[in-house]
Amino acid sequence: MNDRTPPDFEPLDPAFIDNPYPFYHHLREVAPVVKVAQGYWLLSRYDDVALVLRDHRRFCKDFAGDMMRRYGADRFDEPAIANISRTMLVIDPPDHTRVRALVTQAFTARSVADMRPRIRRIVDAQLDRVADQGGMDVVADLAHRLPVLAICDLLGIPEAHRAQFLNAGHVSGRILDPVPLTREEMDRANAGALMGHAYFDQLCELRRREPGDDLTSALVQAEQAGDRLTTAELRANIGLLFAAGHETTAGQIGNAVLALHRNPEQWQRLRMDPSLIPAAVEELTRYDSAVQMTGRVTTEAVELGGVAIPANESVLALLGAANRDPAQYRDPDGLDVGRQNVRPLSFGGGIHHCLGAQLARHEIELAIMALVERFPNLTLPEIDTVEWKQSFTLRGPRTLRAVWH
Repeated sequence: MNDRTPPDFEPLDPAFIDNPYPFYHHLREVAPVVKVAQGYWLLSRYDDVALVLRDHRRFCKDFAGDMMRRYGADRFDEPAIANISRTMLVIDPPDHTRVRALVTQAFTARSVADMRPRIRRIVDAQLDRVADQGGMDVVADLAHRLPVLAICDLLGIPEAHRAQFLNAGHVSGRILDPVPLTREEMDRANAGALMGHAYFDQLCELRRREPGDDLTSALVQAEQAGDRLTTAELRANIGLLFAAGHETTAGQIGNAVLALHRNPEQWQRLRMDPSLIPAAVEELTRYDSAVQMTGRVTTEAVELGGVAIPANESVLALLGAANRDPAQYRDPDGLDVGRQNVRPLSFGGGIHHCLGAQLARHEIELAIMALVERFPNLTLPEIDTVEWKQSFTLRGPRTLRAVWH
C-alpha cells in the first residue's frame, strides 16, 4: 500500500481480519476522513476518533436509522435486532441516561476493586485444571472461562447454571459489523437472542423471589419500582452485560498473550519485573484492541480535518487505527510494556464509555500475572498461524495453543 489511493474497505476479508493495521496506516496517510463504497465514513486518526466518542450531541447512535440503512425497514422484528435496540450500547439520551444510571448504580453496589481476590482465585482454578497437562488452549481454558465466571458472580447467576455458559462458543460480534448479516447468520443470531431471553427472564424471576447482593437483583428492584426500567429493557441489558462482560475481555486476554509472545522480549520484561504488568495492560489494550470499531451518526453537518461530513451520515470510528496513530504514540506498531502516558480508546469514551472497563483491566492484569508467575516458560507453538474470530468489530483469536515446561 504505497500509492496515494484510498484502499478498498473489505472488513470481512480474511487478510484484513488477520492484520488490519497496514490498512489503517495507509488509510490514515492518504484519506484519514473518507467515505467508502458501503456508504460509511471512516475515521482513523486519534484526535478525530476521540472527538466523536465524547461529542454525543453531534455524533449520536441512531441505531434504528443505521439498521434501516443496512437492512431495510422490514427487519426490526428480527429478535436479534429488536433485542440489541433496547440496550444502552446503542440508544441515545434521554433513554440512555435513564438506563445507564440504573445499571451504573447497580454495578457500583459491589466494588470492582473488592473482586480482585475472587478474580485471582478464578484464574488459579482455571490454571490448576491444566497445569499437569503441560499445555492448554489459552482462549478456551483461561480467556473465556475467567470473564464468564466473573460476570456470573456479578449478575448473580447460580453455580448450577454456569456450565451452559462455560461450554458455549463465542458471542458473535457480527451484528455490530458494518457488513450486513446473511440470512443464515441472522437466523443464528435470532436463535441466540431467544435463548438469552428465556434464560435471563428465568434469572430475573429467580432474583425477584430470592434477591441477593448482585447486579440482577438491583436491576429487578429498579424494574419493580415503576417506569424506570421496562421488562424488555431489563432482559436486554442484563444480556448485554453478560455478553459484553466476557466476550471483549476474553478477546483482549487472547490478544495480549499473543502480542507478548510475538514480542518475546516484552514477555521477558514482565517475567523479570511483574510490577510492570498493571501499566502494561494499557499498552496491550492499545496495541491490539478487542474492540476495533464503534459507529455513530452525524446529527448535523460536521467538519473534521478540513473534510465536510453532512448530517445523517454513518461514521465508523476506528479504535484500532486511532490506537496506533503516530501523531499520538511514538513507534505505534511497537509493543512497549513500559510505555508511559498510554490512553487507548479501546473502551470507548464519553457517555458510552465501557461500564466494565475497570473490571476488564483487573481480569487482564491478574490473568497475565498468574501466567508469568506460574508458567514463565510458556510458549505458543502455532504463533504464526492464528485463526481469528470472523468479526471486524470484535477482534480475538479463536484458539491459542500454549505449552510450558
